Amino acid sequence: MRAGWCRQGDDGRVSPKPVAVYLEVAPRRVFACSVDWPGWCRSGKNEDEALQALADYAQRYALVAEKARVRFSVAAADRLHTVERVTGNATTAFGAPGVVPALDAEPLTAVAARRMTQLVVAAWAVLDDVAASAPQSLRKGPRGGGRDRDPMLQHVVSAEVAYARTIDVRHKEPVLGDTAAVTALRRDIVAALRAARSGQPARDKGWPPRYAARRIAWHVLDHAWEMTDRSER
Repeated sequence: MRAGWCRQGDDGRVSPKPVAVYLEVAPRRVFACSVDWPGWCRSGKNEDEALQALADYAQRYALVAEKARVRFSVAAADRLHTVERVTGNATTAFGAPGVVPALDAEPLTAVAARRMTQLVVAAWAVLDDVAASAPQSLRKGPRGGGRDRDPMLQHVVSAEVAYARTIDVRHKEPVLGDTAAVTALRRDIVAALRAARSGQPARDKGWPPRYAARRIAWHVLDHAWEMTDRSER
């Protein structure tokens, strides 16, 4: 699979409505992120591997879209089209997307902001469902490491507190199990994202709303899918 690639159908015609993807490229890791589907973002050792990983996760992402009540087809994996490349940084190399693409400066309509937010909320719902059936002790990773269920959930919430500050939402870190505090944090994140219209950050050195939604949803789903895989025996 190649950057800018769009698969042809049996009749030789290229599939319509390509899915916009941007690539965050570091020397040994590349992230392929869907522009309009927050959280659908995967990595690989190079551009082809990253795009293939993104395509491979379309089936999993379909559940997020279903929960958000947003129409999504797994055939979207056949229509990936690279629209921007950004140079990765130390965060990219570490294993997380960390560079804001220029395309996130585009303003949001009310409809786009609502759709974006629905998908972030759906990502939280997917993680909640996975955690409800996952064992506390998860199978170790290939190198014998990895957080167990509750530490992973606490890590997700901790990250969201930091991410929320980039859109000018400020909360103390909730303790795992403090449902009211987690709900309040996420309610304020949702309010900020739904109200967003400008493509500019809400604060100095903050994130554009599109990028904040994408990064939050990516982190939630990355751990939801990890928890799913490590729950299997």
